[in-house]
Amino acid sequence: MAVLLLAEVNGGELSVDATAKTVSAAKALGDITVLCAGAACGGAADAAAKIDGVAKVLCADDASYGNGLAEPVAALVVSLAGDYEHIVAPATTHAKNVLPRVAALLDVMVMSDVSGVVDGATFERPIYAGNAIQTVTSVDAKKVLTVRTSTFDAAGEGGSASVDKIGAADNPGLSEWIEDKVAPSDRPELTSAGIVVSGGRGVGSEENFALIEQLADKLGAAVGASRAAVDSGYAPNDWQVGQTGKVVAPDLYVAVGISGAIQHLAGMKDSKIIVAINKDEEAPIFQVADFGLVADLFSAVPELIEKLG
Repeated sequence: MAVLLLAEVNGGELSVDATAKTVSAAKALGDITVLCAGAACGGAADAAAKIDGVAKVLCADDASYGNGLAEPVAALVVSLAGDYEHIVAPATTHAKNVLPRVAALLDVMVMSDVSGVVDGATFERPIYAGNAIQTVTSVDAKKVLTVRTSTFDAAGEGGSASVDKIGAADNPGLSEWIEDKVAPSDRPELTSAGIVVSGGRGVGSEENFALIEQLADKLGAAVGASRAAVDSGYAPNDWQVGQTGKVVAPDLYVAVGISGAIQHLAGMKDSKIIVAINKDEEAPIFQVADFGLVADLFSAVPELIEKLG
């Protein structure tokens, strides 16, 4: 069996963490060919070739793939699909936009957020906010799936795959790039950070959310937020952690002023160590926390920032 893995490429650079974790998931499915599609993506292809477990890398260096438009990338994947039984990608925003289009063009189902590989046709995925695991068997000739990377360890380096340059597929011309608006940040990317500090409704206001950011900066962490905090306007949408936000599994997750609704827990309960700060000792977050502090966050967090120096 052969696997075509769509790498996560942003601005010509490979997202090594997401791609390497997807390689780990796909190893059991067969020989892996990684597809890097983007403008000036040669460096990304070279980085992908070094991931252990990658047999070959295809580099589609073309301007039409440079701005993350789903339609031309989907057309490229479909043009290559004939040689592969499995088409795989990390469950990122970009891949979730591309792979359903690929599945529709191939007239097969798409299996999203795969968290376990049973065999070449059978996969596990979380449902009901992560409270149950569904086992799905596909009888399609080609299996199209996105991988929940938080449940897999990243494949190491040491690979020496060949890199082949390929031409662009016909662009269907269904969409056009206008502009990107990206907020600059020196903090780690939320889904791959080793430490995440998140704030919830208990923070109280957008101004008070600066406390969460200060604590995150002291720890060299990414900043997250519950849906309640985002809906209240305390934090931007791209900080949201949870069932309808981003799924994270850092080494350390600090939840401040978060009650622990099931939708939020679905996005962070795989974190290795969970620390909760909440003045409500009955808050559900304490049921999953490894360390809990029952305290007013407006007293505890400034003191913690001070002690961190």
